Amino acid sequence: MSGGSLSVLRDREFLALSGTAFARAQAYSTIAIALALYADLFGTTSTVEGLFGTAFALAQLLIVLPLGRKVDTGNAKRYLLVGLALNVCVFVGFWLVDGVLDVIVVRVLQGVSASLLWITGTTVVGEISPAGDRGQWLGTYNQVGAFSSLAGDLVGGYLLAVYGFGAAYGVLTAVSLGAFVLLYSLLRDDPGGRTSAEEATGLETIGRLLDRSTVRALVVFRFGLSFGKMAVLLFLPIYAHSAFGMSPFAVGGILAGGKVTKGLTQGYVGGLTDRVEHKHHFVLVGALLYAVGALLVPAAGYAEGVVPGVSAFGYALPGAFFVLFAAYAVCGVADSIRLPASMALFVEEGERFDAVAASMSLRSIAWKVGQVAGPVTVGLIWDATGVLSAFATAAGLVVVACVALALLYGDDADPVASPAHAH
Repeated sequence: MSGGSLSVLRDREFLALSGTAFARAQAYSTIAIALALYADLFGTTSTVEGLFGTAFALAQLLIVLPLGRKVDTGNAKRYLLVGLALNVCVFVGFWLVDGVLDVIVVRVLQGVSASLLWITGTTVVGEISPAGDRGQWLGTYNQVGAFSSLAGDLVGGYLLAVYGFGAAYGVLTAVSLGAFVLLYSLLRDDPGGRTSAEEATGLETIGRLLDRSTVRALVVFRFGLSFGKMAVLLFLPIYAHSAFGMSPFAVGGILAGGKVTKGLTQGYVGGLTDRVEHKHHFVLVGALLYAVGALLVPAAGYAEGVVPGVSAFGYALPGAFFVLFAAYAVCGVADSIRLPASMALFVEEGERFDAVAASMSLRSIAWKVGQVAGPVTVGLIWDATGVLSAFATAAGLVVVACVALALLYGDDADPVASPAHAH
C-alpha cells in the first residue's frame, strides 16, 4: 500500500471498518471457488450456474433500498455486527449443502449478509472520512477488500484443494468472529444515522438523486457494466475448473492476479481522484479496460499447444492458466482505476441530501438489476453457442455502458453544497 493508505489504516475506527471489508471480501472469493466445485459435484449446466449468481444478486436487489433507509436513520454499527453474525450462518449453510437447490438458498442468505456489510461499511467510511481525503479513504477501504479477496483466493483455494469445505469455512468463520470483536471494540456507537426518517432514503430522496445528471449517467452505466463484470466473476472460476481441470488452488492463483493488481494501485488512484476535477474519466477508462480483460478470457481455449504448461507447487498448470491469469490481472487494474472515482461520486451526490446511504443504495440497485439478469443471460448464451460468444457479449455490454456514460454525463455533474450543509 502507499504511504497515504498506511496513514489511513492508523485510524482506529477505519481499522475496525476494514475488518468488515476483510471478512466480506475473503468470504466472497473463497465461495466463488467453492461454487466451481459445487458445479462439478452436482453436474450443473451453465444456465444453472448462472442461477448461483442470480440468487445472490436478487437478495441484494430486494434489500438495498430499505437497508439504505435504515442506515441513514439508525445505528449503522448494529447492522455491521448483524452482517458479520449472518456471515457465520452462511458458512454453516454451505458446509451442509446437499444439492443445487441448497446452494441457491444459501447464496440468497449470502447476498443479504454481503449487502449488510458492503452498503453499511462503505457508507460509514464515506461519512466519517475527512472531506478532502474521501477518495483516499474509500480507495484504501477497497484496497483492504482487494487484499482480503486475494487471501480468499490463495488461502481459500488451498484449503478447499487440500482439506475440503469444512476447513475453508472454519477459517472464514474465525475471520468473521475476529472482525466482529474488532468492530464492537473500536467503532463508535451510531457512526452514521444523522438524517431524520422523513428525509432519508425514501422514494422522494431517490427521485431527487436521479434528477442529477451525474447520478442518472452512473446508474445507466452500472446497468451495462454489471452484466459484463458478473459474467467474469462467476464464470471465470467455473471455466478454469470445468474446461481445463484446474485444481481449486490453481483457480485461486488465477483470481489472485487480479486482486494483486487491484490492491496495489487502488489507494494511490483514490488519492489521485481527490485532486482531479473530472472523476468520471477514471470510471470510463477503467470500464473500457475491463472489457479488454473479459475478451481475453475465451482466448484460454486456444492456448493449448501455443502457451506451454508448467508444474508448480505440485500442480500441473496448463497454458490456459497463464492466459486466464493475464485476463484477470487486466480486470484488476481496470477496477483499481474505476472504483474509487465511482464511489466518491455517489458519496458526494448523497451528501447533497444528507442521504449518503440512499445514494450508495441506488448505486447498488443499479448494479443488482444487471447482476440478477446477467449471469443467467450469459449462461444461456454459453449453452446455446459457446464460451467466445458469452464473454464477447459481456465485453460488448460493458462498452455500450461506457458509451451511455459519456453521452449522459451532463454539465451539472459537479456537486454543490446542499442547504443542509450551508450553515
